[in-house]
Amino acid sequence: MQPIELQKILNHGLLSFPVTDFDQNGDFRADTYAKRLEWLAPYGASALFAAGGTGEFFSLTPNEYTDIIKTAVDTCRGKVPILAGAGGPTRAAIAYAQEAERIGAQGILLLPHYLTEASQDGLVRHVEEVCKSVDFGVVVYNRGACRLTPDSLEKLADRNPNLIGFKDGIGDIELMVSIWRRMGDRFSYLGGLPTAEVYAAAYKALGVPVYSSAVFNFMPKLAMDFYHAVANDDHATQNRLIDEFFLPYLAIRNRKAGYAVSIVKAGAKIAGYDAGPVRAPLTDLNEEEFAMLEKLMRAQGPQ
Repeated sequence: MQPIELQKILNHGLLSFPVTDFDQNGDFRADTYAKRLEWLAPYGASALFAAGGTGEFFSLTPNEYTDIIKTAVDTCRGKVPILAGAGGPTRAAIAYAQEAERIGAQGILLLPHYLTEASQDGLVRHVEEVCKSVDFGVVVYNRGACRLTPDSLEKLADRNPNLIGFKDGIGDIELMVSIWRRMGDRFSYLGGLPTAEVYAAAYKALGVPVYSSAVFNFMPKLAMDFYHAVANDDHATQNRLIDEFFLPYLAIRNRKAGYAVSIVKAGAKIAGYDAGPVRAPLTDLNEEEFAMLEKLMRAQGPQ
């Protein structure tokens, strides 16, 4: 898939990040992961991001990464495009990106480089080296240590035609408006704050109508209903679902750092698609929290 084709796909619809299946020993389970993707693919997501943040990219080994991306590509071929997570130090990110391209993914989400701080010149160099190492589409994730400015993004866009998307995980409205006004339709713009539904209407007003839904992992019908409510400016449905589901959901998620992933895995288990435990340094929900989530999900009816 050419980068421009991927960009057109990312300009519309709902995106999601499947969790990564582990067994009780913490090892990757390809069989249940494939079943998960087969279950989610028909619900209408525009693209799925394999081994992203919700997929615990940060805890995977390179060999596991290959198995995960290959399973996702093989399972979803002809159904829904797969973008792979890639990140870490520049050379590691390049290796992940090239491996994803070799396996057949349609693009990558370039995750933050993690620990070290960097100047804008350093961030530009990092993103550019990754972009130039591959031919397929790259979406850069502004989050954590990677906080690109409009000037930096303009430089990158001029030099790297395969940089086709910008995902915001910071929530700085002034920065987001500045980027959108500067870059216009040069990029696809994706909302990427945790539990993005809470911010979806506000981001649509900023010119960012597309977002990624973690809830799609275990409540795909509800996630799609909410997306269509945002797309159609159905404020009554948005407000009802925020009150009935998303705010109580956030109250559970916010109990402990790292629960943005843990609560999704708990939801998948309740939905009948158990993905196993999270890996350290994350921790799973406790019994009380699991029961709270189960009650909340059951109240929304079958998916």
